[in-house]
Amino acid sequence: MRPSLTFVSTISVALASACILVACGKPPGGAPPAAGTPEVGVITLQPQRLAITTELPGRTSASLVADVRPQVAGIVKARKFREGGDVKAGETLYQIDPATYQAQYDANVAALAKARASLTTTRLKAQRYKELVAIKAVSQQDYDDAAAALEQGEADVASAKANVETSRINLAYARIEAPISGRIGKSSVTAGALVTANQSTALATIQQLDPIYVDVTQSSAALLQLRQAMARGDLQTGTAGAARVRLLLEDGSSYPLEGKLEFSDVTVDTSTGAITLRALFPNPQGVLLPGMYVRAVLQQGVKSDALTVPQQAVVRDGGGRPMVYVVDAQHKLQRRMIQTDREAGDQWIVRSGLQAGDVLVVDGLQRAAPGVEVKTTPWTAPPPPTATTASAR
Repeated sequence: MRPSLTFVSTISVALASACILVACGKPPGGAPPAAGTPEVGVITLQPQRLAITTELPGRTSASLVADVRPQVAGIVKARKFREGGDVKAGETLYQIDPATYQAQYDANVAALAKARASLTTTRLKAQRYKELVAIKAVSQQDYDDAAAALEQGEADVASAKANVETSRINLAYARIEAPISGRIGKSSVTAGALVTANQSTALATIQQLDPIYVDVTQSSAALLQLRQAMARGDLQTGTAGAARVRLLLEDGSSYPLEGKLEFSDVTVDTSTGAITLRALFPNPQGVLLPGMYVRAVLQQGVKSDALTVPQQAVVRDGGGRPMVYVVDAQHKLQRRMIQTDREAGDQWIVRSGLQAGDVLVVDGLQRAAPGVEVKTTPWTAPPPPTATTASAR
């Protein structure tokens, strides 16, 4: 069955009326278009003196390390330290049975006494023959023999003295002392163990932990960029005592004491392309232990007139280049292409594209476009979030 022409005409008229209303921007029940001047949060850029810091990963290491090894062989009679405790240089750590070394020392002392007694007789004989040969009472040959015997006796005494000193040293080595002050680790032997002179296995290891080293690595490319910035005058070196280093521990907390940069290595690691920097930190409480992973914050220079912008104020164009919006004297937005140098916390250090006195848009960039007239309000950074404690149920 075909619909009537009157019904079709009625539908056509209704559709045409609806189209006219939509074209006029007044749809039935629709909201009116947004109106008014956009409001943006702004800051006025001012140069500031800024310390340039770099955060680098690293590991702690003891400032002094000494492996304790025996100098003589023997049976360990006693261990006289507590594993994991602190020891002082010269403190007795192990006692090796000294019986054989004491006996050797006593024998060498007796040999020295015998050599000295023999030397006395030989010296007197040589002196008498010297007087007799002058009056031809003895032959020259007899005098020469007496003089040679005197020299041999003196050599025997010197040799005996050396033997006594050697045996005295060996006897002293039976008492193994701490070569340095520090914290001693576990012992590899107990009482009754047989040890040998200069064995490969250390009896224990002593490490000095106060002060302690922190070795960090920095890429050679970053070092070159730093030197180029100093050559351009963008950065200035600090004062003589400004090479300070702060430390962040594995749990994110800050180490309370500052360290100082000791040296920078002169060789680039070919496998990583990095150089090693070494800092020295006081460690009176023993918080830092060798091998801990840390992050060192190094001050590498000072920029006297740095312009910094909040990171949220920087947007990217289609090519990925950084840009910002500034407000001109007519309260209209202008787009500025910038070059950034590096991060400084939640800020970017700007190398070019902005100057002191520019009014920078930080908040309200959703409707930002060149030439748009805006209303400005001062922007302040939000406070850092505070940790909240969840209550147990």
